[in-house]
Amino acid sequence: MPIAPSLLRWYDRTKRDLPWRRAPTPYKTLVSELMLQQTTVAAVLPYFDRFMARFPTLASLAAASEDQVTALWSGLGYYARARNLRRAAVAALADHGGELPRSEAALGELPGLGPYTAAAVAAIAFGARTFALDGNGARVLSRLGGVTDSIDLPATRLRLRAAGMREVPRGRPGDFTQAVMELGATVCLPRNPLCPACPLAAQCQALREGTVAQLPVKLRRTEPVRIEGVLLIVRKGARVLLRQREPDARARVRPHSEA
Repeated sequence: MPIAPSLLRWYDRTKRDLPWRRAPTPYKTLVSELMLQQTTVAAVLPYFDRFMARFPTLASLAAASEDQVTALWSGLGYYARARNLRRAAVAALADHGGELPRSEAALGELPGLGPYTAAAVAAIAFGARTFALDGNGARVLSRLGGVTDSIDLPATRLRLRAAGMREVPRGRPGDFTQAVMELGATVCLPRNPLCPACPLAAQCQALREGTVAQLPVKLRRTEPVRIEGVLLIVRKGARVLLRQREPDARARVRPHSEA
């Protein structure tokens, strides 16, 4: 039984009022998708508004320096996303007449945009019949299908994306992708999911089998080793890790002096 009809009815009733959903543009979609990677909606909201006020168009972003872009991103973390966003804007202006390309394949060729972002922008901004699988979507689909393989495995994620692709309706593919994400973010939660409020409860294999709390399965991650020191040099081949010192840390460092 297709999940799109009931899911889209639920989405139309309950979707959150988010700034990138108001008068949406491909550029707004691109910015929001990169900001939301590994970051909560609540954390992104103030950054999105400030970013759009400073860089309202793809051209204004492309004309900015990398330092200007990362400075406005400061505090949001994962700064490679900001650099990738600017690189994509520069390439779009140079190679696509100042606009984002409409196809998933062409979007994926922009520097810094991976398969997920290309699929999300293609579906949401341009109505392409594709599906973008994020962490929320992986949780929803693994529970719906009772998938017991780890969602950290590439093969499992390919399987889940294929399952999502089969469900994409011919109309409103972008809303379908957003509805799956919305369901994972607001109802199909990692802990204490709100199953009675789920529009897909009748179709959920995990709910029928009583395994909702056990899914999705994830690989056990090794705890990081904490190393403290005055000066740490981290190398990987010829590459050296650089981290900018926090502003207040400079005041705590005393200059070396000789007697």
